[in-house]
This record gives sequence, C-alpha cells and structure tokens, in this order.
Amino acid sequence: MALLVALPLLLTGCGPGTSPHAAGATSGGRHVPWSRVTPLSDPRAYQGPTTATVDNADITPVTRKATPVLPARITDTQGTKVTVRSTDRVLALDLYGSLAATVYGLGMGDRLVGRDQSTGFPGAAKLPLVTQGGHRLNAEAILALHPTLLITDTTLGPWDAVLQLRDSGVPVVVVGARRSLGTVGTLVDEVAAALGVRAEGKRLRARLDREVAAERARIDGIAPDTAARRPRVLFLYARGQAGVYYLFGKGSGADSLIGALRGVDVASEAGINGFTPLNAEAMAKAKPDLIMMMSEGLRSVGGVDGALRLPGVAQTPAGRHRRIVDMSDYQVLSFGPLTARVLDALARAVYAPDSLGGAS
Repeated sequence: MALLVALPLLLTGCGPGTSPHAAGATSGGRHVPWSRVTPLSDPRAYQGPTTATVDNADITPVTRKATPVLPARITDTQGTKVTVRSTDRVLALDLYGSLAATVYGLGMGDRLVGRDQSTGFPGAAKLPLVTQGGHRLNAEAILALHPTLLITDTTLGPWDAVLQLRDSGVPVVVVGARRSLGTVGTLVDEVAAALGVRAEGKRLRARLDREVAAERARIDGIAPDTAARRPRVLFLYARGQAGVYYLFGKGSGADSLIGALRGVDVASEAGINGFTPLNAEAMAKAKPDLIMMMSEGLRSVGGVDGALRLPGVAQTPAGRHRRIVDMSDYQVLSFGPLTARVLDALARAVYAPDSLGGAS
C-alpha cells in the first residue's frame, strides 16, 4: 500500500508530455517475424541500448458496439455501493492509463469524454486532458465534461477531488490500484461490471489471457534454460528535471514484467519492496546486466550518456555495456489490453534486439 500512496507523489508533474504520442505511443515499425528471428546466444553479453516498441499501439475492441445492461449495481473495491444508470459519458482515470484502455477494449471507447496524463493509445489522442501538473485530478475540468460515470483508483489525487465529484452526483466506481500481469484480468472484470458490459468483459479477459499465455510460452522457448545464464534486470525510474531516481522492486509491477521475461529481477533479489532511492551501493549489489527504463525518464537524464552518470550505473555490467532498454511511459507498466504486445516488444529488446522495427 505504501507504494501505491507514494508513487503518485513521485510522478506528479513528471509524467509524459500532454500529447499521447509524445513518448513513443505509436509503433516504431514492423518487426521481423519470430519465425525469422535468431535469439542472442548470450543475452547478458549484448552491448548497446535498445528501444522496445510495439508493432501497433491501437487497441482492438472485442466488439464495435457494446450493449450495456443498466442500471449496473456494484460494490466497488472500497466497499461503496454504486448504481450506474448511464454510461453515455465516461471518464476512466488512473496513474497508468490502464482504465481508459480497458474501456476502449470493451467496445466502449466512443463513450470516453476525457483522459488522464498517462492515457496514450492513439484512439484517445483527441480527448481533452482532465489532469494537471502531471497527475492531479482537476474536479472543475472533470465536471465541465458532464460525466455520467467516473471509474478511477487510489493512484490519482487529491482524494478530495474524487469526493467532490461524488458529492456532485457523479457515480464514482473505485477499482483496484495494483498493476501486474496477475491483475490484468481482474481489472477487466471490475471495469466491465462498472460499465454494465460483463459479457464483453468475459470475452476481453479470455482474449487477453490467451494472448499473454502465448507470449509467455514464446519467451520460455527463447530464454536461456538455466537461471545463471538469464539476464539480470533492474527497472530504474528517473525524472531528471525533478531529481527523482528510484529502483522498482517487488510489488511495483516491474517485477512482474521481468519475471515474465524470464529475467532475474535483481531489485527483488536484493530485498527491495516497492521502490527505493537510487544509490551507488544498491547498484553495486544488484549488478544488473540490463537496465530497463521509461523512454521519457531516459530522455530526462540526457539519454544513455546521462544515465551512465547516475550513481553507480557506469560501474555495473549494464553500464559498461551501455545495455539500457527503454519503452514508452504509456505502455511499459500499463498492464491493460496491450500487455501481450508489451511483452513481445520487451522480449525482442532483451533477446533479439535486431528484430525490432524501432531498435536503437
């Protein structure tokens, strides 16, 4: 819970640019088919940076015209009983951009009337922004859109803004805030229930389960057989303009990605729960072969050269090899409908960087 409370404070004012395309939300080019890919014989020895890009950042809905069953009566994750009578004007807001993407995947994208800072898939590009200073909810901007439903979680604030919206008569459904591979399906269930489209939710969850399972099986087939040969991976969060540098560990979501990639999550191995400030001692202990970063975070420190000037980074195997993999802020920890494509892009960056259309 401490991670979920503190992380929005770290990110406030430090998020991606206001354009959904600013952080590489679109694809970097057509990837080489896996059937023509030869994985690296030793992914720990590869040298040079790589940008992980998805082939297609558009979200494919399970139906073009969802049919909500209303009124929807639910009890949200905080135990609040909510009755949703209209889904004509929907806002789905969270720190990760997962909620709006899920609404879109359920076939309700035409009901979205605004977006948060982290919503970056192409279909949301023209929606008005209702967060300010990074990730702060603007109650006045939200009310001006006359929403008939707000779906959110506890990763955005101030919470008084959420209470103001509820007091004004807007139905507010609070869903779970944790994001990982294990929560993708439950998040779909929660959002589908709020929208009154449980049938579409079952279809979307089943599709995502199949897609993620297929990607994990593919990764299992290309990753080294023994743990000793698998890349040691560290997720580094950086916002150079704010002087914010953190290592993401167990429970951050980054550990879930690294595990699915069959890498060794060195932050969790070192006993880091949630996140901890970057320091040279921690880097020396972790000894990552590969450092994973958000694209905007890497840019904020001046690219790879700037990252190598951060405490302890240059002294790690990853630093000596300039082995940094970056990915769009809008995608890497979103854990929504694009999850399988995120895994695919990261697997290519780790094990077959030349197969990426947008490889550095």
